[in-house]
Amino acid sequence: MAVGLLHPFSALYGTKVLSEGLVTDSGVHMFAAETGSGRSHAELDSADFWFVLGAGLAERPFTQRLSRALAGECGDRCAVVRSEELLMGVVGGRLALFDLAGSEVAAPAVAYARIWTPLVSVDREITLLRHLEAMGTVLLNPVDAILACLNKFWHLQQLARAGLPVPDTRTYADAPMEEAILAGVPEPAVVKAVRGHRGEQVFLAPDAGLLRDIQGSLSQSTPYLFQEYVEFSHGRDLRVLVVEGRVAGALTRTAAGGGLRSNLAMGGTSELCAGRYPKGEGLAVRAAEVLGLGVAGVDLLFTPGGGFTICEVNANPGWRDESNDVIQAIVAACLSRLGSAAAAEPARTTS
Repeated sequence: MAVGLLHPFSALYGTKVLSEGLVTDSGVHMFAAETGSGRSHAELDSADFWFVLGAGLAERPFTQRLSRALAGECGDRCAVVRSEELLMGVVGGRLALFDLAGSEVAAPAVAYARIWTPLVSVDREITLLRHLEAMGTVLLNPVDAILACLNKFWHLQQLARAGLPVPDTRTYADAPMEEAILAGVPEPAVVKAVRGHRGEQVFLAPDAGLLRDIQGSLSQSTPYLFQEYVEFSHGRDLRVLVVEGRVAGALTRTAAGGGLRSNLAMGGTSELCAGRYPKGEGLAVRAAEVLGLGVAGVDLLFTPGGGFTICEVNANPGWRDESNDVIQAIVAACLSRLGSAAAAEPARTTS
C-alpha cells in the first residue's frame, strides 16, 4: 500500500518524530503521500472503520480530539483516510477502490466522514462517499443527508415537509436577484448565501428597498435566502449536538456587541445548557431524524412563549467545549454501527 493512504490509529500517536511523514502540533501523525513499504493488506483489512477527512479538516482541533478518542477505543480496527488519498474505479463491471500506488483496497464496513463546507465538492468528496455507499459501506451520515445540509434551502424543504417549524423563507434558482426581491421578500429579512459557513455572508436587511440598492454588490456565485427575521432571538440561538437520536450536548450562543450572528467564529460567546430547554432539544432530535443524520448540529432560534424554530442543520458540526461528552457519544455511535454491520455482514470484500 502507499504509505500515505490508510493510517491505523495505533500508528498515529506516540513518537513525535517519524521519518516517513509529517507530525502535527497535537501529535497526530498524517503521513505524506508516497509509495514505499507499509502495512500489509492483511493489516490494512483489519481497519473495518474509516474516519474520512475532506480537504482542510486534518488540522481542525475538534477533528484531532475525535481522532485521539477513536484511537483509544478502537486501535487498529480504525483508520484515518483523507479524501485526497483514494482513487475510485469500475473494474470488470464492479466498483473498486485504490490507493495512490494503484493497489486495490477493500471498502470499510462503516465510515464517518467530516467534510468542510467551504471546500466540499460534489465532484470530489461527495463522489467518494457515494462510491463507498455503493460498495456497501455504512456511513454514519449518509450522502443524501450531507447533501441536504450543504444547501441551506434543501434542508428547509425537508424539515417543512415533515411539519417542523422553520422561518418563512424565499429563494430563487435562475431568476435575477433583483427580480426575486421585487417579487416579494420578508421585511425585515435575514439574508444568507445558500452555501454559507460560520455566519459568513449573513446580514439583516431592514427592508426590500435596501436589498435592491445593494444587491449588485453581492456575490452572484450562489443564490441567497431571504428569511423571516425572528426578532425575539436576535443575536442568540441554541445549538444542540445530536448523535444517533440523542442529545450529546447543548449550548446557548450569544453574538458579540449586540450583533445578529451568534457564531463563535464571529466572536460570539457560549454557555453549556444541556437539559435546560427540553422542547428545543426534542425538536433538534426530530430534525436530525428527518434528515437522516447520525451526527448533527441543530441551530434553533428562540420564539415567544418558550418555543423554537429551526434556523439550520449542520452535518459537520464542531464543538469547542473541552468536556468529552460529545466526543464520547460520537465514538460510541461509530462502535455501535460497526457492531451492527459486523453482525449483518461479517465478511468484507473489495466490492
